[in-house]
Amino acid sequence: MTSNARKNIIYSAVLLVVIMAVYFWRSNQAGETVSEVVEVTTGKLTLAGKTMGTTYNIVYLDEANRDFQTSIDSLLVVFNQSLSTYVPDSELSKFNLGDTIDFKLPYFLPVLKASKAVFEKTGGAFDPTVGPLVNVWGFGPVGAELKDSTDINLLLKLVGFDKIEFDEQQLRKKIPGIYLDFSAIAKGYGVDVVGEFLIGKGIENFLIEIGGELVARGVNEKGELWKVGVNRPEESANASELISIIALQDRGMATSGNYRNYYVKDSVKISHTINPATGYPVNHNLLSATVLAKDCMTADAYATALMVMGTEKAIALDIALKEIEVFLVYSDSIGGFKTYASETLKPFLSFVQD
Repeated sequence: MTSNARKNIIYSAVLLVVIMAVYFWRSNQAGETVSEVVEVTTGKLTLAGKTMGTTYNIVYLDEANRDFQTSIDSLLVVFNQSLSTYVPDSELSKFNLGDTIDFKLPYFLPVLKASKAVFEKTGGAFDPTVGPLVNVWGFGPVGAELKDSTDINLLLKLVGFDKIEFDEQQLRKKIPGIYLDFSAIAKGYGVDVVGEFLIGKGIENFLIEIGGELVARGVNEKGELWKVGVNRPEESANASELISIIALQDRGMATSGNYRNYYVKDSVKISHTINPATGYPVNHNLLSATVLAKDCMTADAYATALMVMGTEKAIALDIALKEIEVFLVYSDSIGGFKTYASETLKPFLSFVQD
């Protein structure tokens, strides 16, 4: 047996112990991940619960009717223990309070690598170091409430992915005050982590959703591609009001929009999407951006980047990149809806009639 193989076996065993220990401790402390529903029909299981301040829904096909909810909940607890800003002693929270972090859990390094790639390909439109601005505009752990007057230009000095450095073992700040926020990529990554778990259990057909971010593999119980809806980008719309339906063929999908996550201050709507270049919430006609990619983490990051960039730049990026497909909804000059879809996505896209 090689040295690397022995290390992998030891690492897997340690991770399993950590998962179970943290799960039971968090369960006793009323932690973030909460099971709610397990519905079982022959060969099909439906799981539902809460995690990351939102809900999850999982459907998978398994002739043995195996119930993986406890394992999935424990996995998500450990995932939060790595990347949540809402868990005070998470790896991310410790890094934000300090200067360095040595990677103990397997989630921090992959999300950094993915973030760096999208940061570079979007010209900085996606940037997890935007955390100080997210907090001051009121969309961090404290909630949506504008803080006292703050010099945005001063905070901009703390923003920029080039202000951190990392290798395979450790993440370091180049200057004090850097604050990372992975809220624009973590749910998508969590979806992928659950998907990898199911694949490891021999599950080939599943649909996983956390807070609206999804990944689909294989087919549903009818032998058809999994179909998911895109909400109408209206403030008054409820979850059942859709503008389109997309058939997912082994893809991750994420949607970002400013039509619900906002607040009003002095008659001005403050959206949750902050432009890392200006320090201010975006203000343009792009209402929602749906992105499909090989994994949900990538889709999640690009969806946020497109909302920062606006309609024209989002379309230009779609044309330039082959790794994503996009569906955009934007407003016209008279307040109506217009849409744009990647050419390769159109065969999988259908519109809901009013």
